[in-house]
Amino acid sequence: MSRIGNRILSIPAGVTVTTNGNIVTVKGPKGELSTEINKNITVKIDGDKLEVTRKNDNFKNFHGTANANIHNMIIGVTEGFEKKLEMVGVGYRFKVSGNKVDISAGYSHPIVMEAPEGITVESPSNTELYIRGADKQLVGEFAANIRKIRKPEPYKGKGIRYTDEHVIRKDGKKAA
Repeated sequence: MSRIGNRILSIPAGVTVTTNGNIVTVKGPKGELSTEINKNITVKIDGDKLEVTRKNDNFKNFHGTANANIHNMIIGVTEGFEKKLEMVGVGYRFKVSGNKVDISAGYSHPIVMEAPEGITVESPSNTELYIRGADKQLVGEFAANIRKIRKPEPYKGKGIRYTDEHVIRKDGKKAA
C-alpha cells in the first residue's frame, strides 16, 4: 500500500504556499502554479511544513494524488522540469523561432507547433530539443505531442524520441 499521501512536505525558502478553499497556490522564483484539490482533502501549512489529510478512507486515491501534485508544484517553482527530445533520420530537424517549433520529420510539409504559455523551448542543435517549464504536466504533454508527430520506428530507429529512451530494434527480413 502506498503512503505517499501521508508524507509531510517541506516548503523551501523563497516559496510561498497558500490555500483558498480547495485551491492551492504555490509561488516561487520560477513562477506561480495553482491546482484544485478534492473538497474532502485538507491542506495544513505549519511554518515550512505542509501536510495533506483526508476526511476518511474513501478518499485515499485523492489523498496521494493531491500530495504528489503539490510536491510537483513545489519542485516546479524552485527547480523546474525539463524534457529532452532528439531526432534520428536523414533530413529530420528542429528549428526554434520564438515560442514556435518548426519540425521537419519526413513529411511533405514542415509541422509548426506553438509552445504553450509557461513553456520555453530551446534547440542546441538541429536534432535536439529541450522543453523546460514549471508545470510538470504541461512540459510532459507538450513533449509527448511533439514525439507523436513521428514516433521512433523499430527497424531503423528513425523518428522523434526522448534522449533517455531506448528503442528496441527489430531485425528486418531474414534470409531463409
